[in-house]
Order: sequence, then C-alpha cells, then structure tokens
Amino acid sequence: MNTRHTPVLEARGLVKRFGGLAATDQVSITVTRGEIHGLIGPNGAGKSTLIHLLSGTLQPDAGTLLLDGADITRLPAWRRVSAGLSRSFQITNTFRDLSVRENLMLAVQACTGSSFRFFRPRDAETGLQARARELASECALDPALLDQPAGNLPHGEQRKLEFALTLASSPRVLLLDEPMAGMGPDETRRLTELIDAMRGRYSILLVEHDMQAVFRLADRVSVLVAGRIIASGTPDEIRADPTVIKAYLGDEESASVAGDDS
Repeated sequence: MNTRHTPVLEARGLVKRFGGLAATDQVSITVTRGEIHGLIGPNGAGKSTLIHLLSGTLQPDAGTLLLDGADITRLPAWRRVSAGLSRSFQITNTFRDLSVRENLMLAVQACTGSSFRFFRPRDAETGLQARARELASECALDPALLDQPAGNLPHGEQRKLEFALTLASSPRVLLLDEPMAGMGPDETRRLTELIDAMRGRYSILLVEHDMQAVFRLADRVSVLVAGRIIASGTPDEIRADPTVIKAYLGDEESASVAGDDS
C-alpha cells in the first residue's frame, strides 16, 4: 500500500465564530503523510485561528478534526501532543534562563513521563542527555551552545531550539506557525534548509508569510482568505490561479504569489 498520500491530519468544515465574525468558515484541509503543506493568506484571513483550532488551544463551534483517522476534535492541547500533533509558535517559547541542554532535557522528560526530580537525579539520567544531544543534532544546533542560556542565543538558533523542543514528543504532524518571523535573509535560508531536511520524516503544515520559503518548501499550498480556503494545489497551480491572484491584488505579497520566486 502506498502511504505517501494517506491523510494524517484532516480538518473537515471547521467553524469558529467570535460574535458575528466567522474567523474560520467551513475550513477543510488535509495534510498527507510525509508532505509539507503550506498555508498562506493575507493578514486577518484566519490563519492563527485555524492553527489554534488544530492545536487544541481553541475549540471549534462546528466541524471535525481527525489524526490518523481518530477523532481528536474535543481533545485538549496536551492530549493532542501525546497523540502525535506538535506545534511551534510565532514567538520563541523557551526557558530563557536555563541552558539549551536543560531546555531539551525538560522537554524529553515532559514527553516521556520520566522523573521530574531536580536536579542531580535528572542529570544522572543518561537517556535524557543522549536524547537531548540527538534533538540538538537533528535541528543543526551547534554542540558548543548546549550549555549556553537559551535566552543568549541568536534569534535563528533560538528557532532551531524551539524546533528541537517540538520534536521531543516524537510527533507525526508538525504545525509550524510563522517560523521565519523576525529573521534576516541568512537566518531564513538556514531555517528553510532545516525544514527541507525534515521532508518525508514528518508531516508538516507550514503557516508562513515568506512566500519564497513557502513555494520552495511546500508540496501543496492552500490559500485562506476571509476565513475560507479559496484554493489548494501545487505551488505552480497556486501561482497561476486567477482566484488567488485576484484575492492578493493590492497586497504586497501578490507579486510573490503570481510571480517567479527563483
């Protein structure tokens, strides 16, 4: 059986209203096994609300969410992490005063149910240390930084650390919420290479404003406008879609959507 196109995360008709405003209006989107699925849309389109619905920090007013065919619509966020759905945030979310190594070990502890006794017993658990090193290596974190306070890292390295923390739960699906936010060109290039290296090992929903990064990375792209998915297809199909081009007219991103990103 070819599992490459098997749905892993499947949202069906998700609705979330705030008063009279439908932030998401019958949103359906599927992430298949091993793919990178880009989600783009102008500011106010409902992207953040959708990520909250998928991760469990908001509950939908209607609709269904399936993870590997199991209904997780009403599961709280921590149960979704345990089930294999992990999320990164727009703002780097680490323990700034703890070292990179301690951040990673704590994440592994939280995800494995290992002892939370501080501090020497934790340090004595060689399995935690080894897993922390593996995560750092997977996310291309410089080993020389492992004993540095997380808050002292350059922004790009902090993003790598957050990726490593996200992977501590051994997820099947990653929700990446604007990972390039606040980055310069060199940091964006390095993080794009890191996400590209994850291709096939994880199923990824990438929400991002950087169009060049999205069109370089994504196997498929969905476009969210005013709470609705207006198009979904390959990057080339989305670039050429007149509905998408029209939706972005007057927006600074329209040229990137319609044009060549080489």
